[in-house]
This record gives sequence, structure tokens and C-alpha cells, in this order.
Amino acid sequence: QVTLVESGGGSAQPGGSLRLSCEASGTIPTFFAMGWYRQAVGKQRELVAVIFSRGGKKYEESVEGRFIISRDNAENTVTLQMNSLKPEDTALYYCNLRTFDMRDYWGQGTQVTVSS
Repeated sequence: QVTLVESGGGSAQPGGSLRLSCEASGTIPTFFAMGWYRQAVGKQRELVAVIFSRGGKKYEESVEGRFIISRDNAENTVTLQMNSLKPEDTALYYCNLRTFDMRDYWGQGTQVTVSS
């Protein structure tokens, strides 16, 4: 069983920064990718950023150049540095781990609110 625990959400002003962390624990399988998704009120969950097992990264177009995803293999942690935040970044952010056989594990979610 894999447990993902997120931390670091909160409130920020437009233009500010926040840093999200996700720590995986338990029997961690060899994973295909770890990443972050978000879901705003009234919208579908969407991919924000993902880092693949070989180190490649992919970002949602609206966060490209503002968000940075990184991974610490020794700590089984993935981090999302969010800079130049915009009100439209407001959402519940979920950590995800996907295995090679396409099983998904999710964290409980952490709220990010960007407002002045």
C-alpha cells in the first residue's frame, strides 16, 4: 500500500510563491511517474506537472515557466515550486504516483488560494 502525504499549501497574493511537497511511504512500487494535479471548483481535475522515472518532465501549458517540479529519490519526495502565482492557480492540488501498470495513487489534496 502506498500513502502520499502533501504539505505546503496555503494562501498567497498574486505574484507570490508557494512550495508543495509530497512524501510517499509504504511499499513503494517502481513508478512510471509522480506529479501534481489540481481541481478548481466546478472544473475537472487537470495535470499540472509530472516527472517521469527517467527524469523527464512535463508541464501544463499555463504553468510552464512559473512552476518547477523536482524529485528527491532518497526521500521519496516530489516537490512543486510555484512562482508568479495567479488567481487562476487557485485549486485543490493532489499528489499522484502512477505505476508502470497504470495504477494511480493519490494524496488527500492540499488547498492553494491565490488572491489579493
